[in-house]
Amino acid sequence: MKYGRPDLGFLKWRWKPDDCELPLFDPHGFLELVRGKSLAFVGDSVARNHMQSLICLLSRVANPVDLSDPLDQQNKHYEYREHDFNISMFWAPYLVKTGKLDNEPFDLYLDEFHQHWPTKIALFDYVIISAGPWFFRPTYFHLNRRLVGCLYCPEPNITQLTPVFSYRRAFQTAFRSINGAVDFNGVTFLRTYAPSHYEGGEWDQGGDCVRTTPFRRNETVLKDNVLEMYLVQLEELRIAQKAGRGNGGKLRLFDATKAMLLRADGHPSKYGHWPVANRTIPNDCVHWCLPGPIDSWNDFLQELLMREIGDYR
Repeated sequence: MKYGRPDLGFLKWRWKPDDCELPLFDPHGFLELVRGKSLAFVGDSVARNHMQSLICLLSRVANPVDLSDPLDQQNKHYEYREHDFNISMFWAPYLVKTGKLDNEPFDLYLDEFHQHWPTKIALFDYVIISAGPWFFRPTYFHLNRRLVGCLYCPEPNITQLTPVFSYRRAFQTAFRSINGAVDFNGVTFLRTYAPSHYEGGEWDQGGDCVRTTPFRRNETVLKDNVLEMYLVQLEELRIAQKAGRGNGGKLRLFDATKAMLLRADGHPSKYGHWPVANRTIPNDCVHWCLPGPIDSWNDFLQELLMREIGDYR
């Protein structure tokens, strides 16, 4: 609205599951639920989008102290001191070890743990991992310290592989790092792929998301890469859950995919910033308006935590 969005309908739709009631997010209750606990988001800017939604919803009753490094724009740390609760964001768009993310193609080491977050999660009671859009960027793929292929790289003599190839291996490695983390006794939630909604072209070819109402359930389906990546997540989670049972691992599904598939109306599009003279900025159909559909993720999170801790009301 600040940047000129003319419609408000996207604020008024709410996810209603079949055959059950999903309570609205209750900021007072949530803060009591997580008293003495800690929560980490691991992933990309959509993970940060989720964290921002949670902080915004909690701001109705409490605001955290921002203890983030002012020189680090990606990793964040917030403390709700009256509730002994803290939230962190670990920037890891590929979940695994990467080279510098300054210039494409990026180097992605698919069988090696990320440089940062796996050594930190023992400090947390709950971890939400997610990944998605970055896997469509130009990338070199490394296994066993050897280049095995690439996505959209310019060299003709390197094997061209798919985003699904790297996505599967990245989640295998991420889950292996969680199951093998020393002293980590918390719960990890896999938040599934949140579809983008570009129509009329790709993100860099004039694509946009101009719908002002959600799809109905029979108007659209998961397909192509989105379906493949969603199925990869479900399959690799099941494998990791089985592998982690022997050491007490707690891996849970946080399924946001089908709910968000319907919400083509809830992206910023061109209304995420002021217009910039003499510069074309791609429309944003990846992230979510705040407030907006992404707030339902915290309805989901509240319910998932209640299942872990017990009904707090």
